[in-house]
Amino acid sequence: MKMTYLNDRTEVITRLAKREDAKDMIDFYNIVGGETDFLSFGKNEFTANVNSFQDYIEATMKENNSIILISTIDDKIIAISSINSKQKSKSMHVGVVGIVISLKYCGQGLGEVIMNYLIDFAKRNGITKKLSLNTNEENTRAIKLYEKLGFKREGLLIKENFVNGVYRNIVLMGLLL
Repeated sequence: MKMTYLNDRTEVITRLAKREDAKDMIDFYNIVGGETDFLSFGKNEFTANVNSFQDYIEATMKENNSIILISTIDDKIIAISSINSKQKSKSMHVGVVGIVISLKYCGQGLGEVIMNYLIDFAKRNGITKKLSLNTNEENTRAIKLYEKLGFKREGLLIKENFVNGVYRNIVLMGLLL
């Protein structure tokens, strides 16, 4: 568990996700999906079954090179972040980063705190040698943060997403540890 403060001094607790968090996590994803066009899903499009998602959380937490975190204010989820890694020998050294922060809390320093937590986890787990992520090309604030933390642009997926009648490109980024 890690306690931090937003720029406005609001206390945030970041901790490991638990099986019991599954429904709240699904609900969170379905809300934030409607807050931005930068996610790979829209409002109410995160259709995971609670029992299956509970099993996913439990299985992920057993992997030494994967982690799921939730960040809360007064026990209400405001962010979910993760590193998901394959367990096959050829690719288990690569962790895929995911981070979703409620729009209300973007731009208040939480993203950098979470990303540093994830990078530290990856460096310490003894398996991960590279982190990768992808983000919407127009998500310039996130790209600036990732570059500040050492991520490099590795590629561009042209017209990868279709949002509100417009095709969007996705930037692929990586960080060698």
